[in-house]
Amino acid sequence: KNKDVYIAVQVTLLIVFLAFLSKFFVIVNAGERGVLMQFGKVQQQVLGEGIHVIFPTVYTVKKLSVRVQKQESSAEASSKDLQDVFTDVALNWHIIPEEANAIFQQIGDEKAVVDRIIDPAVEEVLKAVMAKYTAEEIITKRGEVKAAVDDSLTLRLVTYHIAVDDISLVHVHFSERFSEAVEAKQIAEQEGSF
Repeated sequence: KNKDVYIAVQVTLLIVFLAFLSKFFVIVNAGERGVLMQFGKVQQQVLGEGIHVIFPTVYTVKKLSVRVQKQESSAEASSKDLQDVFTDVALNWHIIPEEANAIFQQIGDEKAVVDRIIDPAVEEVLKAVMAKYTAEEIITKRGEVKAAVDDSLTLRLVTYHIAVDDISLVHVHFSERFSEAVEAKQIAEQEGSF
């Protein structure tokens, strides 16, 4: 019976020791980077994927995803000829891995990045780009409009340690009044050609 108690105590001590020892290791999973903090102060070193040894009372690690993420946004803008343009956008983006510490220090986690940086940037860029084209050009030069949005957004977000992988103008539509005017014009043109 004493032998059973002795084994139980040994197992308990081993579990406690392993739990204590595990505090000295941090695992950064695939698609993540670890932001190393010393007493809450962000350090220059970014931890890559794998297992890392840390001193638990001094260091903490915040993990950020550096995988491609999708953000869907909608924005209302005005064209060069003052037509209301409603645009739905799908943006694929990721945190620049070697700059994960800077983004965490300056902005925060992925949710903060979307709320504070990506959504406002998408809205502002769409307004600026749409204002350069007439409503008709937005339709006929869609590739050029997309490229302009892509370039502007890429330049804007890279200053915040965010890379743009792709942007899609999922849906671009105009006010009902404008759509009806276009339809009436097309009907008149078709009737005139007969």
